Amino acid sequence: MEYLKNPMGIEEKSFEIIGNEMGAHSFSEEELLIVKRTIHTTADFEYKDLVEISETAIETAKDIFKQGAKIYTDTNMALNGINKMALAKTNSEVICYVNEEIVHKEAKEKNITRSMAAVEKACMDNVDIFVFGNAPTALFRLKELIKEGKAKPKLIIAAPVGFVGAAESKENMDELNIPYIRIKGRKGGSTVAAAIVNALMYMVVSR
Repeated sequence: MEYLKNPMGIEEKSFEIIGNEMGAHSFSEEELLIVKRTIHTTADFEYKDLVEISETAIETAKDIFKQGAKIYTDTNMALNGINKMALAKTNSEVICYVNEEIVHKEAKEKNITRSMAAVEKACMDNVDIFVFGNAPTALFRLKELIKEGKAKPKLIIAAPVGFVGAAESKENMDELNIPYIRIKGRKGGSTVAAAIVNALMYMVVSR
């Protein structure tokens, strides 16, 4: 049986199939790059209707990556899914504090999730982009800190997945006055969050 073996060839064929099957849409060229990459990651065409990109999100992201971004992820899975070559080319870094001992201690003392404690730590470290693919509680906490004037990220990628709090955590993002990209409803995940970051970086640097 003949099959494709070249990684880039496989990806190019995948995106060709996505383009042929996703049907009519109203996305701009750059918005479409993000949507296609979420579909590529999930093999789920419903993402065509779930991805919401705020008006200034893409231009903001491009400006951040041109200067070198500091990115926080809520899981190591999301961190591992972000393209390291693209990070290096943009002089960017990605961090995840969820497994750090001090975060475990803070979470236990405050009786909160480790993800919440990790976000609190990240807010003290001048993070540019917050990326959520798993932990609704972390996104809820960031929104609280923003409203309290204790955090001012430049961009939020909101893609927690799950049945408890995931959809709700991603609602009312427009009230924060911060550029965002979100996945509406229960769907999302660390791989989706990483795919969105990669799509944004690929707008700035070549593969």
